[in-house]
Amino acid sequence: MSRFRTIFPSVAKPLIAMAHVPPLPGTPLFDATAGVQGLIDHVKRDTEILLEGGFDAILFCNEGDRPYVLNAGLEASAVMTRVVNECRPTDRPFGVDYLWDAQCAMAIAVGSSAHFMREVINGSWESDMGPWHPDAAKLLRDRRNFGRDDLGIFANITPEFASPIGKRTPAQMARSTVVSSLADVILVSGPMAGAEPDVVTVAEVRAAVDPSVPVLLNTGAKAATIATYLQYADGCIVGSDLKRDGYTWNEVDPERVKRFVDAARSA
Repeated sequence: MSRFRTIFPSVAKPLIAMAHVPPLPGTPLFDATAGVQGLIDHVKRDTEILLEGGFDAILFCNEGDRPYVLNAGLEASAVMTRVVNECRPTDRPFGVDYLWDAQCAMAIAVGSSAHFMREVINGSWESDMGPWHPDAAKLLRDRRNFGRDDLGIFANITPEFASPIGKRTPAQMARSTVVSSLADVILVSGPMAGAEPDVVTVAEVRAAVDPSVPVLLNTGAKAATIATYLQYADGCIVGSDLKRDGYTWNEVDPERVKRFVDAARSA
């Protein structure tokens, strides 16, 4: 059985909700008055609403750490691991993400016993953070060395805030990411958080890889349009549409959670 189906054995098209962590210590927008406990309190509240809303899994991410970095410090790994450990669900899967350091995400996943991690794992990119060259070979060897062969690697092939260096299409990149870089799941994103990709791109990526490899919508999932995307995607990750006013950095809104879950389940 694939890692994805081991994590989600009985859910046809999993709905994964983002638990956005506010800015971590040392970042420009960190709230030093609230401190680390403030981060935990905020994420706990959001996570409880998302779980009550019926999502199949939670994905913790340092969304608040603008501007993002490609090489995280030890403090980022330590604090994110603490937040995840104090807020993780006990009755369903959860994953972790660190924008944009895959090795840090791996460390957090190991330290919190996460079921999966989300990252950009291969390719070369020009990005808001500068030139970007992820290393899938090191990442997967680290997974083996950490004894976490069960950890699902969800690979974002169209990262936000970046564009590829080269001429391969998303469909070609998806096929290569599965065959050469051994990703467990392919994620398709729009140009930034909360922005949807072209549905044609999702369809082309889905057609390009083996049917046993899941393709998920990674950004831009909205109650109003999720039915269209789920014609092609094998599930979705959603964050911004669940927030007050649909704004990425606001708190989770219970009414928007219900609206999205109802729309997705109906689809």
